Amino acid sequence: MRYAMKLAVGLMALIIAMSAFSRTQDQPRVLERVAPLPLALNRDFQFRKTKLYLLTEAVPGQDQTNANQSVQTTTGKGGGKLGGTQPSSKTTTVQDASIRFERQYRLFGAVTKLDQRERIGNYFDFFWKARRLADLTVRLEYKQEKLHAHIQAQEAFYPQARGNYKTEFKVVGDDYFDDGRVIAWRCVVIENERIVAETHSYLWE
Repeated sequence: MRYAMKLAVGLMALIIAMSAFSRTQDQPRVLERVAPLPLALNRDFQFRKTKLYLLTEAVPGQDQTNANQSVQTTTGKGGGKLGGTQPSSKTTTVQDASIRFERQYRLFGAVTKLDQRERIGNYFDFFWKARRLADLTVRLEYKQEKLHAHIQAQEAFYPQARGNYKTEFKVVGDDYFDDGRVIAWRCVVIENERIVAETHSYLWE
C-alpha cells in the first residue's frame, strides 16, 4: 500500500513536470480527406517518446482483467506494441498503479455516465522536438477496428515551433463506440507539405 501511494505521488509529479516542460496546443482538427505526403526525414525534428492509453468501460480489477486497459510508453523512433518477458510482481504492481492513476486522470470531472462515456476510447500523447524554428503540423493517421483499411487523421498546427512539445490526440466517445478501437496508427511531423519525422505502430502498413 505504501509503495503504491509513493508511486501515485511520483506519477503525479511526473505529469506536472511534463506539462510544464511541454508546450500547449490548440484542439486538433479532424481532416475530411487524408492526402498522402512525400517522405523527407530531417534530423532537426524527432519524436522522443510515445504514450498510448486505452480507456475502457470496465474498471480494472472488476469483471475483467487489465488486459484491455494499459499504459504503453515507448521512446525513440519505434512505437506501439510493447514486448518483453513475463513481468515480475513488482512490475505488475507498478503497471496496475499506473493504469489506475491514468484512468482517474482521464475521468476527472466526468460525473455522469454520459460524461464518462464521452471519455472512453484511445488516447495518444506524442513528445517531440524541433531543433530549429519552423512552421510545423503534427498529424495522427489511424485505422479503426470497424472501418478496416480506411484511414482517418487529425492535425495540430504549431507556428514558429522550436524546442520540446507534447501533442495529444484522442479517439473517444461516439467515434470510439461507432467505429471501434484504433488498431493501427502513424504520427508524423510535417514541414512545407513534407514528412520530416515519423513514428508508427507495428501494424501500420
